[in-house]
Amino acid sequence: MLKLMYITNRPEIAQIAESAGVDRIFVDMEFIGKDARQKGLDTVKSHHTAADAAAVKQAVASAQVLVRVNPIHEALPQYFSSEDEINAVTDAGADIIMLPYFKTVEEVKAFIGLVRGRAKTMLLIETPEAVEHVDEILEIPGIDEVHIGLNDLSIGYGKKFMFELLADGTVERLSFKFRKKNIPFGFGGVASVGNGMLPSEYIIKEHYRLGSGCVILSRSFCDVSKLNHIGMINATFIRGVREIRELERECEKHSSFFFDNERELVRLVNNIIKGAET
Repeated sequence: MLKLMYITNRPEIAQIAESAGVDRIFVDMEFIGKDARQKGLDTVKSHHTAADAAAVKQAVASAQVLVRVNPIHEALPQYFSSEDEINAVTDAGADIIMLPYFKTVEEVKAFIGLVRGRAKTMLLIETPEAVEHVDEILEIPGIDEVHIGLNDLSIGYGKKFMFELLADGTVERLSFKFRKKNIPFGFGGVASVGNGMLPSEYIIKEHYRLGSGCVILSRSFCDVSKLNHIGMINATFIRGVREIRELERECEKHSSFFFDNERELVRLVNNIIKGAET
């Protein structure tokens, strides 16, 4: 089944997510350059810290703690370098460290060298340059997992809707390369079943068709900024994870519907794009 990831720096929310069956708690420290490239978009900009990662690590029992650090960078006037940042994250107990928004082979090599095997490494492929050099990148030793970041990658390609990358074959072509190298991978995020501009069940079925192993639960899956009752948050997680797992069991039993799902997904994405143009 898919490894489910949820972004939070709140220990109490991490515990609720873990209890409901979320596999990875995602602490998001990335901020360098993110506001500029996602200007005007309603995207998650978390500004978490290494201290948040340590607090979440202490709060969970079995869920892995994944930390997205910043792109490779030198020390800034008010922020430490990639080396110090990664050291702080490993000291905090991160199980997996994610490198975002890289463009070159050299950045990936630098990242893996800085992690030094102290945690699992995950590359977030979200630039056209990373896609262009993906074959060379995948030859680098020390890559444990890869995730395709549909939001920034769609911006980089000038797409109108991030799931165009599912409909136009981009994700499928990358998935084939990852499977060929036996590197576990995932892509994008999903809302709860039945929700989202492109309903999440179509996306989850594509995960199974393409051999993906993980997905991020989007902010809309459980937007804790809009829920101030801990019981409602707990119930939302329990119901949402249960519905995803039920859908996954259907996927495991009935693989023949994947191709019908692919055609329907392409049709829905094209309709969404046409609607945006009118």
